[in-house]
Amino acid sequence: MQRREVTRDPRQLAPHPVLPRYYARPEERARFVRAIFDRTAGDYDRIERLIGLGHGPRYRREALLRAGLQPGMRVLDVGAGTGLVAREAAAIVGVAGTVIALDPSMVMLRSARPRTSLPLVQGSAEQLPLAAAQFDFVCLGFALRHVAELHGVFREFYRVLRPAGIVCLLEITPPQQAWARGLLRFYLSKLVPALSRAFARYADAALLMRYFWDTIETCASPSQVLDALTSAGFARAHRHIELRVFSEYTAQR
Repeated sequence: MQRREVTRDPRQLAPHPVLPRYYARPEERARFVRAIFDRTAGDYDRIERLIGLGHGPRYRREALLRAGLQPGMRVLDVGAGTGLVAREAAAIVGVAGTVIALDPSMVMLRSARPRTSLPLVQGSAEQLPLAAAQFDFVCLGFALRHVAELHGVFREFYRVLRPAGIVCLLEITPPQQAWARGLLRFYLSKLVPALSRAFARYADAALLMRYFWDTIETCASPSQVLDALTSAGFARAHRHIELRVFSEYTAQR
């Protein structure tokens, strides 16, 4: 039986340790992350299609449906970037629902604007600029690794959700099998950055892809994420795994 990992301090859990290759101190993380996304926003959708081999939209939609997203719901997509998750959520909730896309990078949101008419809000997951208890569903798509601290972020998600509201976190988790982990490492840390250098318009696209892998490899464990959701007040915290690497965390207020 696998032992669950529980953090010593329930009030603080960084998604991953400091990565000196990119920044020297924890307080520099947010500035680095915003700057690298600002510089690569114009390439982000192209890179995403490269990583997901064109299957990203379908996977996102299926993951949202598995998490319980339904027509008519009011949704907040945190770390929305160019709107990849938000657009799939909008297709599910339909005209009777609402989707608000929030991201700290205004440059990423500007890149989303030509592709969607959804409301776009600049803001951080750590301090959501939104009133309490107004959403049925809060999602964070492949951005868990980019927040400053998990417990505080999850408490913010809990705050803006209505009673019985759902939180859904999508993330990539390295598989336990050595061969599968090695294959994923090669793909994300070597092949994708090389292809980014060849096809992206901005030089920092390859750096962003290397950063992605380094944060994936050092990210908080699934058991730590589940414990942090429970500590924030959520019930029925659960992890579903797709294709060995895609973690779908759900919980309910």
